[in-house]
Amino acid sequence: MTERDPKSLIRIAHAKGGETSGEPLDLGARVRELRKERDWTLEQAANQAGLARSTLSKIENGQMSPTYEALKKLATGLQISVPQLFTPPQKDQVNGRMAVTKAENGQALATATYEHTLLAETLTKKQMLPYRARVRARSMEEFDGWVRHDGEEFLYVLTGVITLYTEFYEPIEMRRGDSAYYDATMGHNVVSVSPEDATILWVTSLV
Repeated sequence: MTERDPKSLIRIAHAKGGETSGEPLDLGARVRELRKERDWTLEQAANQAGLARSTLSKIENGQMSPTYEALKKLATGLQISVPQLFTPPQKDQVNGRMAVTKAENGQALATATYEHTLLAETLTKKQMLPYRARVRARSMEEFDGWVRHDGEEFLYVLTGVITLYTEFYEPIEMRRGDSAYYDATMGHNVVSVSPEDATILWVTSLV
C-alpha cells in the first residue's frame, strides 16, 4: 500500500484516533455528516469540491471508492485536511461555544488574601478556568503555606504592582502588562506591593 491509498489512510487515521473496535470508518457516512454540518445540499457540496453531483452521491452511499485526488478535492471543498475525513468526531464534542462576561458581572468569591471574580462561569465542561483577582495580601505571612493545585497557570497583571513568590524561583516584582506562565503544582503566592490593591487575570488549566 502506498501513502496515497485511501484504504491505507483510513487505517492510519483510525489508529491515530485511538479506536479499538478494529472496524474501519464509514467514509461515506463521514462525508455526509460533514456536508450536513455545513447545511449543504449534494449540489452545493459537489460544487465546492469540484466534483460531479453523481460522484459525491456514490461516495456518500458507499458505491465507489474515491481516488486520492478526489479525497483532496473533498477536503479542500469542506475546508478540512485529508486526515480529518477519516477521523470520527469526539464524543460529546461541542463546537461554537462562547460565554461573555461583562465587566460588572462575574461570580464573586472572596478569601482572606484575594477577591476572585470567576469569568465565563455559565460555560460547562471548560478546559480552562479564567478569573480576575484583587490581591489583598501584603506579605507572605498572610498565607497558610503555599498554594498548590493540578494543572498549569497563566498570570497577567492588570493594575498595580505585585510580587510573585514561587517555590523554586526567586520572588519577582511584576507590573501592569507583565505576565507569567508556570506549573501550578509548584507552590505559588501573590502579594500586592503597590499603594492600592493590584488586580490580575489568572487562567488555570483544568486537568
